[in-house]
Amino acid sequence: MTGGRQRVRGRLRRGPGYAVLAALLVAAAASGCAAGDGADTAARSAKAQAGQPGAPAEPAGGALGTRAAQAERAKLAQAARAVAAKKWGLATTPLAAPVPPAKKPHLTTRKGFEVSGQDDSLPPVFTRVPTTDKVVFLTMDDGDDKDPELLKMMSELNIPYSAFLTDYLVRDDYTYFKDAQSRGTVLGNHTLNHRYLPGLSHDEQKREICGQQDILQEQFGKRPRLFRPPYGNYNTDTLKVAKSCGITAVPLWEAEAFPDHMEWREEDRKLHPGDIILTHFRGKADWKGSMPDLVRSVMKVITDQGYSVARLEDYV
Repeated sequence: MTGGRQRVRGRLRRGPGYAVLAALLVAAAASGCAAGDGADTAARSAKAQAGQPGAPAEPAGGALGTRAAQAERAKLAQAARAVAAKKWGLATTPLAAPVPPAKKPHLTTRKGFEVSGQDDSLPPVFTRVPTTDKVVFLTMDDGDDKDPELLKMMSELNIPYSAFLTDYLVRDDYTYFKDAQSRGTVLGNHTLNHRYLPGLSHDEQKREICGQQDILQEQFGKRPRLFRPPYGNYNTDTLKVAKSCGITAVPLWEAEAFPDHMEWREEDRKLHPGDIILTHFRGKADWKGSMPDLVRSVMKVITDQGYSVARLEDYV
């Protein structure tokens, strides 16, 4: 059968670096962050203090290598995120994601999403990652609207997301997605032309899927492991073709986010650990709001329900 047809969709000793960061955070918060780059500066400082790229090397065996210092770095990073959340107009500060699992969960195809001849050799199709961590995963499809504010916003808030790209919508500005990639976004395959795959022959599907693999390799230097079929529709040929050109998993979604509402696959209409959330690169021409409006809306839902956003590729 064709799968996935449902739509939703002890006390710490603080060093001088902490005082510098605290001053930055206080100054940014006092100014409201509306008229300048206080949040951006504070976020960069916190990332440096937190040992992220751009930070000076830490002395081996020093205080920063202790568990207490790790907690302190996390505290600083979350403080910077609070400043960024205020700048970008979020209702509440996003929660920090837990440390990713040392071993990724075993993935299987969701019941009811199997294809004819389904076996373990085909990439699993799933809407939720098996985990007890209170995390969800944010994914964006297509690539039509290329809002530079989205890239800046997600970087300052340190919210990970995966982008599933369709070539005919992104080829006019590959640079935008190279920028996204440089900021940590992992790029996935969403075909060349966003066609309804079950209506195509094996060879036509191969062109759509493997052709996009080739372009993503050429333009972005990496062949994706993750593939999302347009509209969430696929058949046996789809999975066989995807596997043949390097795809190892097919993440669909449990909920779909819009700037003004959510659509849910499950009747309880709430998030669960490991849920994958779908949205699209769209703007005011297509829906009631911009990409930053979308982020504010979906992050309120996520945070209000006690979840953080984790990086999908850390679990899949």
